[in-house]
Amino acid sequence: MLSYSLRGRWGPASSGRTFVTTSNVTGRPIARVAAATLSDVDRAVDAAADAMDEWAATNPAQRRAILERAARLLAERSADITALMAAEMGGVAAWCEFNILDAAAILREAAAQAYSMVGEVIPSDVPGLTALGLRQPTGVTVGIAPWNAPLILGVRSVAMPLAYGNAVILKASEQTPATHAEIARALHDAGLPAGAIGLIANAAEDGPQIVERLVTHPAVRRINFTGSTRVGRIIGELAGRHLKRVVLELGGNAPLLVLRDAVIDYAVDAAVFGSFMNQGQICMSTERIVVATEVLEEFTEKLTQRAASLVIGGPTDPATQIGPMVTRTPARISSR
Repeated sequence: MLSYSLRGRWGPASSGRTFVTTSNVTGRPIARVAAATLSDVDRAVDAAADAMDEWAATNPAQRRAILERAARLLAERSADITALMAAEMGGVAAWCEFNILDAAAILREAAAQAYSMVGEVIPSDVPGLTALGLRQPTGVTVGIAPWNAPLILGVRSVAMPLAYGNAVILKASEQTPATHAEIARALHDAGLPAGAIGLIANAAEDGPQIVERLVTHPAVRRINFTGSTRVGRIIGELAGRHLKRVVLELGGNAPLLVLRDAVIDYAVDAAVFGSFMNQGQICMSTERIVVATEVLEEFTEKLTQRAASLVIGGPTDPATQIGPMVTRTPARISSR
């Protein structure tokens, strides 16, 4: 049973409720997951707020060492996490391994930034007075990450806030809660103080109220969301009403232009990569291709051949280039 993380410990939801994730390929269960309640959200935020002073008081060298250690742990656990991610969202081996590599790189970059939280000299009208502006951790930060690149986007939502001394809560995707839990596990095992990293997992039907409580809780100071434009608009409006800063990365609208002087083989490579990586389930996936008339026939013929040659199969087969979609339900594509 996968439970959420609170004050450095893994435990069940206060209600005892759970939900089961299953493989869309085999139909087999993957994990039984704690379904957090609103009171669990409050407990997680309170734990993060309590951890703020201890974590903010750590020196840059300590924060850097912990983040670097977390990056190493993700890399060391690569095989297990790759298998888990493939089961939860159907990512093929190359995509899962890339997630591991990039997530570890993000942690290392955050570690390198631990010394960059500096102040500045402020001009003063008082003779002989030196005025300084000092940067301080802002408080509890919430990261809400999606399923399509769970390690990259999950780590990205919490790594820099941690580097600057903030406690964080990661709201796991209902599709990939076990993969997101591995981020919290690596950071905890790397030496983060109890409560400095929290994980909230929830049943899909509870998502709106869980997110609303996370955004509006008085102790939460910043929100980082990656997901759909529809949900991002809701989060932005909620944060605005409570005068909270929010970072939103929402739906994309990505055309590929092939001009008449293009090297067609390169253009086809770009089209295949942009359209089919992770089954096209990326916010910046190529959604449409605009081709100059002069090269349309050659481009279309070569693209058709390349697309037909891609290997379709199960995510655990190393030869697979196109794996399963994350769900049988057609995806909603945002054009804004």
